[in-house]
Amino acid sequence: MTFLTASQRALLQAVSGLGRCNHFLPERLEWEQTALGAEFVEGEPVWSYRIDRPEPRENVWRIYRKLEPVAEQLRARLAEGAEAREQDLVLYEDAVLHMFYTRYYRSFYDAGFGPGSEKPNPARWRFYRTFLEDWSRFFHIEGVTFPTGHDPRHTFACFRQIQRAFEHTFRDIIGSSMPAARLRASVWQSIFTHDMQRYRRTLFARMGEFATLITGPSGTGKELVARAIAESRYAPFDEKSMTFANDGAQSFFPINISALAPTLVESELFGHRRGAFTGATGDRKGWLEMCPELGSAFIDELGDLDPAIQVKLLRVIETRTFHPVGDTAALQFRGKLITATNRDLTAAMRKGQFREDLYYRLCSDQVTTPALAEQLADSPGTLRELVFYMARRVAGQESGELGREVLAWIEGNLGRDYAWPGNYRELEQCVKNVLIRRNYRPSRTGPEDPVEELAQDVRAGRLPAETLLSRYVTLVYSRLGSYEETARQLGLDRRTVKAKVDAKLLARLRA
Repeated sequence: MTFLTASQRALLQAVSGLGRCNHFLPERLEWEQTALGAEFVEGEPVWSYRIDRPEPRENVWRIYRKLEPVAEQLRARLAEGAEAREQDLVLYEDAVLHMFYTRYYRSFYDAGFGPGSEKPNPARWRFYRTFLEDWSRFFHIEGVTFPTGHDPRHTFACFRQIQRAFEHTFRDIIGSSMPAARLRASVWQSIFTHDMQRYRRTLFARMGEFATLITGPSGTGKELVARAIAESRYAPFDEKSMTFANDGAQSFFPINISALAPTLVESELFGHRRGAFTGATGDRKGWLEMCPELGSAFIDELGDLDPAIQVKLLRVIETRTFHPVGDTAALQFRGKLITATNRDLTAAMRKGQFREDLYYRLCSDQVTTPALAEQLADSPGTLRELVFYMARRVAGQESGELGREVLAWIEGNLGRDYAWPGNYRELEQCVKNVLIRRNYRPSRTGPEDPVEELAQDVRAGRLPAETLLSRYVTLVYSRLGSYEETARQLGLDRRTVKAKVDAKLLARLRA
């Protein structure tokens, strides 16, 4: 008896590829198209949340409906004694896991994001029993030993983590531009690495050991990224108590360095003991002590950290221990460390303002958030998506009318080419200002130093080649004042130089 037909093997190989790929990269669409063939529904090249279409892609359910009967047929063949090669059994395992994940997705969503999901309640996870029944049917087949040997309890925990990671990444980091897609993909890798199979085998228990550094301009959602990573960590499932280890527990412990006086930062991070300094009338736990093993401590504005505290933070990363202020006993930091900064740490290291050894301990995992202008340059329609998304958050049922009003105001007063120097934070303030006053006054028209702006964009790799050339040609021309001399110095044709000079940028440079 043949275990797999050619068409079934092709479907299972595509489904296996889907299960191993990054959900937010274009490769997912390629695997979907391979799996569905003529049934594939064309859509946007970027998988992003849409206010008007919040449900998952239609192709997800089409694959499930196509896969389910095939999985049943293969299960029956194995039960009847069909001979299957090891690689075919691996394909069967991947297919069944994919089917299970889609089948139970709604149950995980309701249990994790529905009413009462913030409080511990074992009743929410009772569908695990039904999950076990399905597991037994497909994986406990007499005479068959599966090569991977998946554990149902661990798989259940992985499914819950994947579902949470997808929701936090998909619904909180929005935008249909490629920069936004790359950001979602980068967050996904921070959670699962690039190899989902290796993660599921061993790395799920070790990701808390890796610090994550988030860089990007101010107002680009670095804390949103940090929260998505923090709230998507793996948590073991206890099938006796029917609870996850982090049910109802706080998972995100943020501290903004720039919002505190330098003398308070150390106490906020590490805590202090009574009498450690004037005003320390009692013991106080810091964020690192309060953060549990499955939690994440988030240090924002890392670049403003005092050099003396940088030394102590380096010790936390290297030894996972720290000392509260005024205490000689070492405590253990058990959680994950996430940091963020809008400063150029490379320049800060050259100036001796930031420790090089600390930087290299922090950047084993790095995420860069793109500027809003970068998103809009790639996909102008992203502005509408963001405006309506923000309008819904601030105006609820009035969001449709407010969104149209804000877009009309921006078009009539700022224009489509407005650079949004304050990024998402500025756009959100614009939405709120138009809601309240039907007006918005930008506090500034752009970064003060366009040369430094160009340098930052180049270091971050944010510029398309044409934009980079135009801005660089304009910079050189502003200094030489001659098309011929600029062309000679850059090795370009005079007409090319003249065509590439950006008039608005030139005015800023001359100012």
